[in-house]
Amino acid sequence: MKVKKILVTGGAGFIGSHLCEALLAQGHHVTCVDNFNTGSHENIGHLKPNPNFNVLCHDICFPFYSEIDEIYNLAKSSSPIQETKTSVVGALHMLELAKQLNAKILQASTSEIYEDPSPHSKMGKQCAETLFFDYHHQHGVKIKIARISNTYGPYMNPNDGCVISHLITQALQNAPLTVLGACEQTDSFCYVSDLVEGLIRLMDAPDSVVGPLDLGNPIELTMHALANKIIELTDSKSELVYEDLPRDDPKQRKPDITLATEMLNWEPQVHISDGLQKTIDYFEHICLTISV
Repeated sequence: MKVKKILVTGGAGFIGSHLCEALLAQGHHVTCVDNFNTGSHENIGHLKPNPNFNVLCHDICFPFYSEIDEIYNLAKSSSPIQETKTSVVGALHMLELAKQLNAKILQASTSEIYEDPSPHSKMGKQCAETLFFDYHHQHGVKIKIARISNTYGPYMNPNDGCVISHLITQALQNAPLTVLGACEQTDSFCYVSDLVEGLIRLMDAPDSVVGPLDLGNPIELTMHALANKIIELTDSKSELVYEDLPRDDPKQRKPDITLATEMLNWEPQVHISDGLQKTIDYFEHICLTISV
């Protein structure tokens, strides 16, 4: 296998840190670029001793140059305005870099593009996808686009607002678990190692495989079942509190991974119980660290 120089923007984030770890395990040289707005030094602390790992504190809304073979563009922000700026201006800078170096570049887009009405993050990601295709058609840039669905696992931020991190945090505190749309709403969740495997397979696929490809776990769970599973795994004394689903919230989320299965020979492998247990173990470690 050829050793590559790989740039991961947003590499100190939840998914980015797992991606850096997987690429290093394959023997590649990895440069993590992050402005640490949403990323964390703790997520990549165990990677820093690796001589093939380099960390740069930088915002891709400003130009950047590095000699690399591939770019995984996972950069994001916590505020709507900055998120749009990162998605658009940051994507332009990374596409220019890929064009200059004849490097392959992967855009981490979102399944929220399918939702109507759309979340804020959809606008920037839609624009980024358009820019990627424009650079592909006009300049011959080798692009890949992945539309990512709900992902969970260690290194999640307990305060990120995601349903799994929210429910686990409540369960570990023996607080009531807030369940929205318990009976009618279903969702699907992909463990982070499965997603990372999908991203790497997409990047390594022939240049003709461009996407967008949906990457996620198509197995659905009701919020009621998810909450009860978390209570069971945490041995929590929490009770369920049901609230109405917000009017604009979709009642079903289920990625269609048909193309990813056909083109990448990829599908999720980690069972929800195993993935949740690993995530709970991580959250318990965070609680112990904070309490000490």
